[in-house]
Amino acid sequence: MKFIGIIPARYASTRFPGKPLAMLGGKPVIQRVYEQVISVLGEAYVATDDERIFNVVESFGGKAVMTRTDHQSGTDRIEEAVSKLQTDADVIINVQGDEPFIQKAQLETLKHLFDDPLVQIGTLGKPFESIEGVDNPNSPKIVCDINGYAMYFSRSVIPYIRNKEHDDWLKHFPFLKHIGLYAYRREVLAEITQLPQSPLELAESLEQLRWLQNGYRIKVGVTNIETVGIDTPEDLQRAEKFLKGFEN
Repeated sequence: MKFIGIIPARYASTRFPGKPLAMLGGKPVIQRVYEQVISVLGEAYVATDDERIFNVVESFGGKAVMTRTDHQSGTDRIEEAVSKLQTDADVIINVQGDEPFIQKAQLETLKHLFDDPLVQIGTLGKPFESIEGVDNPNSPKIVCDINGYAMYFSRSVIPYIRNKEHDDWLKHFPFLKHIGLYAYRREVLAEITQLPQSPLELAESLEQLRWLQNGYRIKVGVTNIETVGIDTPEDLQRAEKFLKGFEN
C-alpha cells in the first residue's frame, strides 16, 4: 500500500495570520512539519494558496503545489493538490501545517488503521491529561463507539458527566483529544470533497463533521504522544518551550 503526505498551509488565518512562516527554533513552522512527514512517508507536498509559503518550501528543498484560494477546508485543498499531482497513492495522509511535532509513531499508527480494508478515513486521538485541556475549545474532543470509530467531534466538552464535580470529570471518563491529522483512501477523498458543507460542520467549524453527517466512518487510532498544535501566537511561545525537550 502506498502512502503520500499532503500538508495544507494557507497564509490567512483568523487567529494567527502567516503562522506557517512563523519561526520556531530557527526554522519556519511549515519546514518542521514537512521534515517530520517526509522522514516517515518518503513523499510529501505542501499544498498552499500563497506564493510566500510556496517559495519558502522550495527554498529549504521541499516540494509544494499551488492551489486555489477559495477552499472551505484543508481537505478540499488536498483533493485539488492530489488531482494536480496525479499520484497513484492508495492513501493520502493530511498533516495540518500547524502540527510541527507529529512523530513517526503517530504516523505509523495512522497508517496501520488501513490494514483493515473497510477503513475509509483515519485520524488520531490522545487522552487528555488535564481538565483545563478538556475545557479548551481549540482542542476538539472525540467520542468513539466500542469499535474505535468516531461518533462525534466537538469543541464543547463531551460527554457531560452528570452528578460529578467538574474538576473530577477526568477520573470518570477518558476524554479524548483530537490530533490534527487525517488519512483517506484515494477514492473516499474524491467523494467527500464533493459534499456540500453540512450544518454540523458550519456550527462547530470542524470539517470532519461533514463526513460523519453524510454517513462516512472515521476510525480513530489512539496515541499517548503529546503534540503542540499552533493556533495562536501564544501557542507558538509554548511550542518553543516544547521544542527544547522534543529535540533532546
